[in-house]
Amino acid sequence: MFYLSGETGVLAVVGRLRESVLRRAGSIRESALIRIRSIPTFRRAVKGTVPESVQRGELREGRTGGDQDGRTVECCRFVALARCTSAGKRYPENASVTPVTAPRPSAGPTLDDVARVAGVSRATASRVINGKRKVAPALQELVQSAVAATGYSPHRAARTLVTRRTGSVALVISGTDPETDPVTDPGSGGSRYAGHVFDDPFFGRIVAGIVRALRPHDVHPVLMLAEDDAARAQVVSYVRQGNADGVLHVSTRADDPLPALLVEVGRPAVLFARPSAPLPISFVDLANRDGGALAAEHFVADGRTAPAAISGPLGVLAANDRLAGFRDALARRGHAYVPSVEGNFTIESGDAAMRALLEQVPGVDAVFAGNDLMAQGAIDVLHEAGRRVPEDVAVIGFDDTALAQRARPALTTVRQPVEEMAGEMVRLLLERIEDPTLAVRSVLFEPALVVRGSA
Repeated sequence: MFYLSGETGVLAVVGRLRESVLRRAGSIRESALIRIRSIPTFRRAVKGTVPESVQRGELREGRTGGDQDGRTVECCRFVALARCTSAGKRYPENASVTPVTAPRPSAGPTLDDVARVAGVSRATASRVINGKRKVAPALQELVQSAVAATGYSPHRAARTLVTRRTGSVALVISGTDPETDPVTDPGSGGSRYAGHVFDDPFFGRIVAGIVRALRPHDVHPVLMLAEDDAARAQVVSYVRQGNADGVLHVSTRADDPLPALLVEVGRPAVLFARPSAPLPISFVDLANRDGGALAAEHFVADGRTAPAAISGPLGVLAANDRLAGFRDALARRGHAYVPSVEGNFTIESGDAAMRALLEQVPGVDAVFAGNDLMAQGAIDVLHEAGRRVPEDVAVIGFDDTALAQRARPALTTVRQPVEEMAGEMVRLLLERIEDPTLAVRSVLFEPALVVRGSA
C-alpha cells in the first residue's frame, strides 16, 4: 500500500499507471493500493491526468486499481501532486512513498494435479469427481486416491456451473395442520410445530439416517418444515427455482397435498411412506400391517384374552395399517371385537388413551400402541393404576426407538428400520438425480418384533 501524508488538510495522490506492465490477476507479485482521504478533492486535483475510471471514483480507499478485463494494474511510478487546502501550497515533489507488498495468494491443488497424480486424463478425473457414471471402478479408485493425496477440493460454485447441480437436497417434514392439531399454534410461526417434530425420536432417526447416507456423496440436506399452506408454498417455490437437486419428503398425514405438488414441479423426489393417492413418485415404506399382526400373534401366544389398541392418528396411513393388521390377526384367532382409542403419537396422548381404555375395558390384559411414545404413556398410567406390567397388562409399542430400551420395564416393540429406510430414500433420490428418465420405484421393508420385558 502506498501512503502519502501531508501537514494538514486534504492530501491526494496521483499515479502514472504504466499500462505495459498489466498482468493477469494472481500472477502479480506486488499490487498497489491507494489511500485517499477525500475522493472529491482528489478528483479536482487530478482531473485530466489519470484514467477516467479513477476520476469516476472506481478506485476507492482500500481497493486495488484494475482494468475491465479483471487484470490488476501494477503501479510502477508515482508523481506526487498533492495540495494543502489550508495554505494552497504545492506538496513537495520528493514526498516519501512507502510500498507495501501484498502477499500472493497460495494456489491450492487443481484438477490437473489430481489427473497427473492419478495418471488419467483431466476429463476422466472430472467425471469421477462430479459423480458421473460410466467410469471404470479401478479408475474411480485411482482418482479418489489422488484427491486424498493432493488435498484437492472442487470449488462448489464452479462445480455447480459444470454439473448444473447445487449439491444439496431438500429434506421436508410436513403434514400437521395447525387448525386441527393441538400441538401446533398458528400464531407461533411454526415454533411449536418444530418442537413437536424434534421431540419425536422417530424424526431424529430419519434425519440422522439421511445425513449419514448423503455424506459420502458430498450432498447436504436443507431441512424445511411445511406445517401449513404458506410453508408448503415456500417449499414448492424453493424447489421449483432450482435451489435443491431433489426432495426427501416425510409426511405425517394421509391427505397432505405436498406430494402431488412435488410431482407437478417435476424435480426428483422420494417419500417416506406411500402416498394416500396413486402418484408417479418413488417411496420407501414399512409393511405396517405385518407389524400389527406380529404384536397380535405375540399376545395370543402369551395367552392374553382381552387385547386392546392405542392407534396413531387415523388420518395417517401407517397408523391405520398397524391397527388393521392387529385386528385382522386377532380376528383370525377368534377375537371379533378389539377396542381401540386414537392417539397422536405422543406420550400425553398415550396417557389419555390408556385412561379411556381402563374405563371402557377394566379387564384389559394386553395393549398394542401405535408407537413407542404412546406405549410409554400407557405404561405410566398402568403403574399409577396399580397394574403390573407385564404380569397384569402386557404392552407392545412400535418403532424400536431408544426410548424402548430406557422404559421400565424395557419395552417390547415392533422394530421399524428407520435408518436403513432413510438410506434407501437417499439411494433412490440420487439415482433419479443422476438419471431423471428412471422409472419411479417403491421399496418395502419388513418389520420385526423385539421382545423385552413389557410383554
